[in-house]
Amino acid sequence: MEFNASRLHLPRFRLSVAADLCVETVSVVSDTSNFGVLELFTERRDLMSLPVLESDRPIGLISRNIFMSQMSKPFYHELYGKKSCIAFMDKEPLIVDAAMSIEELTFRAVESGEKALADGFIVTRDGGLAGVGFGLQLMNVVANMQAEKNRQIMHSIDYASVIQRSLLRPSDLALTETLRDAHLEWQPRDVVGGDFYHFARYPDGWFAAIADCTGHGVPGAFMTLISSSTLAQALQQLGPRDPAALIAEVNRGVKSMLGQVDERHSQHGAAASNDGMDAAFLWFDYASRQLHFAGAKLPLFQLDPDQQAVQTVDGDRMGVGYVDTPLDYAWTNKIITIPERSLLFLTTDGLIDQIGGPKEIAYGKRRMRDVMLAQRGAGARDVSDAMLADYQAWQGEQPRRDDLTFFCFRP
Repeated sequence: MEFNASRLHLPRFRLSVAADLCVETVSVVSDTSNFGVLELFTERRDLMSLPVLESDRPIGLISRNIFMSQMSKPFYHELYGKKSCIAFMDKEPLIVDAAMSIEELTFRAVESGEKALADGFIVTRDGGLAGVGFGLQLMNVVANMQAEKNRQIMHSIDYASVIQRSLLRPSDLALTETLRDAHLEWQPRDVVGGDFYHFARYPDGWFAAIADCTGHGVPGAFMTLISSSTLAQALQQLGPRDPAALIAEVNRGVKSMLGQVDERHSQHGAAASNDGMDAAFLWFDYASRQLHFAGAKLPLFQLDPDQQAVQTVDGDRMGVGYVDTPLDYAWTNKIITIPERSLLFLTTDGLIDQIGGPKEIAYGKRRMRDVMLAQRGAGARDVSDAMLADYQAWQGEQPRRDDLTFFCFRP
């Protein structure tokens, strides 16, 4: 649902409680059929989240993106159309009282995970439904509150950085617990950035992703929120074992969320968005020691113990989510058997494209490969430190061009 301050009757200068973010909305009761929900979503294009009530109290929240994705699958109309809508609802949405402070709401939203920021939250008054709120509104409000309190825009950006780093922290913990010889470097060009990563462990393997979203600073950070939350939904629906299918699902989600489903260049007199990301997704299977790799404009670099040169495994030359990316584009999985002690490296273009050196040219892939070869016997952390030191020496006095993210590991 589009955020519209005039519809919300927001205070001009300061928001202080959850009620100030509350948008009145339609709802359905728990015995409503999925056909009924589908009809409602079809009629109301602006409806992004739909509360479900039982005895006049909210018990769940249906995400438009998830519901429409599920109902578009073969035979789902026949199997689920007449069944209760609780089949596709989030049974544990974030539910807050209208009197809750914005500060407490922010922490609750971060604690509840990406779904509250992506799909929104339910606002109640005396236990009954008052309306819904949305994550992008909340982040915008937090930024404005910090700017008002401190009279400096950097304070709001610092607060956004806390939120962004909080969303990345579960991946840091999972990586530390899963891979003994790995290092992930994440340095936003500004206080917040447009790169993000995701790592998760499973009983039979692990999943990893790095991505470079459009933009830097606050605009880039908003794109990471959209993209990472869409990835989390895709993992929940499809599982982690098919990286190419996950990229395709994220592509559909980002295009749908940003309205980039065709090549319209203007909307209501304003320029339409054309945002997306480059990405690399990995699934590593413990039993077979096979790495499943799918890339959207990002390659994988591999140095096996018996090789004298770094091998490049190219991904598809198609970005994710952009206007000119087909909605049904199918990325390709590359399945690679990884020998023991192989060194692997993923990076966004912030490393390769950095201008520097005596001729003021890009750092490039050749220098990156040279560092990998020189450090081939070292641990992943030492390789990463050497790469970062060489990169910084190359940069010299040149300004940082982009966010920097790379993932170095030995499976």
